Amino acid sequence: MHIVNKHLNPATAPLLAPSESGYLLLAAEIDRRPMFLPGSANQRQLIAHAKTLAAALERDDDVVRATVFRGFAHLAFGENHRLLRRAESAGFERARYDVVVLIETSTPDAAAKLRQNAGYAQLAERVGAGARRTFQIVAASPRNMGDVDFTRQGVFLFNFFFGEDERELVPVWEYTAGWWSVKTGLDNSRVLAPVDGERRDYGIINHCRWDRLRDVAPNMAFRPSFRRFVLANFAANRISAQPTLYRLA
Repeated sequence: MHIVNKHLNPATAPLLAPSESGYLLLAAEIDRRPMFLPGSANQRQLIAHAKTLAAALERDDDVVRATVFRGFAHLAFGENHRLLRRAESAGFERARYDVVVLIETSTPDAAAKLRQNAGYAQLAERVGAGARRTFQIVAASPRNMGDVDFTRQGVFLFNFFFGEDERELVPVWEYTAGWWSVKTGLDNSRVLAPVDGERRDYGIINHCRWDRLRDVAPNMAFRPSFRRFVLANFAANRISAQPTLYRLA
């Protein structure tokens, strides 16, 4: 790992023991329009059906929760555009998902088993039928800053990380995570990493929650240390974040 601007690191990340949970993530790109605009009728219908089907999955004993999110802001200024353009030339597709379904299970093995469930197959088929493209993985959580509260509305981040050397993703995320804790008051976060055999378009996906948009967006847009510390360390390690903000659907 290459470290730059070490003097701007405000704190060590307040990590907890890794979660034993597994995750089944289904992300969909549905609308072409900017996310801050109202969703299309197709998107609204798809979300309604996805919520019904996700709620049915929660009857499974191994399912902790199944949550549907709608994106409202893609934060392009968090991306390394040069790196992503090179990746696109090799067939990589950027993360532009305006709907995400996240299913937390008791273990990663339970998440893999759930993928074979008829109810999940129905959910994936319905989402796929209404989407321009989808992405789904079974994941474990190797890093944990606290459980993400899905019981109340807020601002939820799903940050899809691409790196030329995937081995650098978790160490660099951990090194920069303290900035988020100090500068934005973040007290929760789970890192999702694909289990063996899964697609690795994104080496890790970070998700977390804030109460208010003003807790996070101004810090990313206007705080110089975000660019000089967080983004600079990503760039030094040939990593690009692809962050999108969501609400509970």
